[in-house]
Amino acid sequence: MTCSHADENCPIVNGAEIRFPIWHDPKEFDGTELEDLKYKERFEQIGIEMIYVFKQTSNNYKSMNLDRIRKLKEGKIRTGPVVYWMQRDQRVDDNWALIYAYNVALEKNEKLIVVFNLINNFLGASYRQYHFMLEGLKELSEELSKLNIQFDILIGNPKETIPEYIFKNKISFLVTDFNPLRIAREWKEILSSKIDIPLYEVDTHNIVPVWKASEKLEYAAYTIRPKIKKLLPVYLEEFPKIKKMKSSETFNSNISWDDLYGSLKVDRSIKIVKEFIPGSKAARTILKAFIEKRLENYSIDRNDPNKNALSNLSPYLHFGQISAQSIALVLNDFEETDESVASFLEELIVRRELSDNFCNYNPNYDNFNGFHAWAQKSLNEHRSDKREYLYSLEEFESAKTHDPLWNAAQVEMVEKGKMHGYMRMYWAKKILEWTDSPEQALEYGIYLNDKYELDGRDPNGYTGLAWSIGGVHDRAWTERPVFGKIRYMNFNGCKRKFDVQSYINRQLRKSLL
Repeated sequence: MTCSHADENCPIVNGAEIRFPIWHDPKEFDGTELEDLKYKERFEQIGIEMIYVFKQTSNNYKSMNLDRIRKLKEGKIRTGPVVYWMQRDQRVDDNWALIYAYNVALEKNEKLIVVFNLINNFLGASYRQYHFMLEGLKELSEELSKLNIQFDILIGNPKETIPEYIFKNKISFLVTDFNPLRIAREWKEILSSKIDIPLYEVDTHNIVPVWKASEKLEYAAYTIRPKIKKLLPVYLEEFPKIKKMKSSETFNSNISWDDLYGSLKVDRSIKIVKEFIPGSKAARTILKAFIEKRLENYSIDRNDPNKNALSNLSPYLHFGQISAQSIALVLNDFEETDESVASFLEELIVRRELSDNFCNYNPNYDNFNGFHAWAQKSLNEHRSDKREYLYSLEEFESAKTHDPLWNAAQVEMVEKGKMHGYMRMYWAKKILEWTDSPEQALEYGIYLNDKYELDGRDPNGYTGLAWSIGGVHDRAWTERPVFGKIRYMNFNGCKRKFDVQSYINRQLRKSLL
């Protein structure tokens, strides 16, 4: 471990295989009235970091790869509780951000608090998604209670509520989980400017941390796949277990779940989906059923929406109620040559982490400017092409198009909260075909996806729509009206893939029940 100037002033450290610039060199304060104070702060910081390293390398302490962690703010070293501001990784087990916060709390001999900030109207989410999330948080609260870890829920804008909570409760150290979406990154930037304590971010959503998998926007799956596969042996490691902490006088958190539900300013007409039971326990049950009953034929049946071949884990992965890494560890026990396992892991790891890469390195992940240059040029050249059909947002939402297959897919999403993956592609491409512009198509697609899908507002969703409408992570295809060189899909192509009429009958029959 070195200071911030070591790379320049001490380029060689004999015997060191890797260097970590942990602290800022206090020499800049030499000869000032702050000299003693700043040197004392650095001594304390170095001590804490050294204790952590020694614990990590000891035989009785399970190690954690420090490359999963990055410092967002250095801050002052002081006493007080450690907080994990939980965002999109809403689980106790197999959570590197919680593990790191737990380790820091032990090192500092301080209390650990998990804080969740509830925004009562977030990016078009409906009651369906809030219910799934809050019920999962109820379970999480019970699990934290068993570990003597305090759990608090704040309501409001985190740019205001988190700094206020830190100052009010004299927090000494803040950990949060990684989220590539613009709004979450903005929260952290503003938060960092308002607090004076250390702030660290942990990527516990991806197996290979985004910033380690690649330092740039990747062009397609084939460019990021070898990078991820090369690093998987380094990061695909077992999780240490968190042990019960010492009890605290202020342990019990009085959370009024009724008040939280009452605070929501969302569309309550979108009913919950009883098929998907929220929480980590349900996620593990669904994973077990998938492995035992459907995984064997996954590679053969996954593109047939009439077959119950998918894992149905996407809502749980979106809310972080289950870890992609823990799923991969379970599947590690299967033969490497198993085609279905390989196919599923491609989706779970490479495609999901490619989506995070897209949203992390492309600030325009949800608009036309985020498309490849060739796609923008091609779509621009076909803006004035005549559309055979044009539909309003209301007609799309009500499944009132001329195409029964598209209507069936829309009904599946509205009723079930989860559209089959193959149909998502067809559904989005037809919105491009039946709207005035690619901008309008993307706007409609995001609105409908985020309103009805349990896994809405997710990098996977934004990336999937950008692929379907804007050719992101794809290549140029044969040019045709409206689509230009964007990959085309049609009804007859679907008929060659699966029994279209059976899918239509099943979905439209459900809508009449």
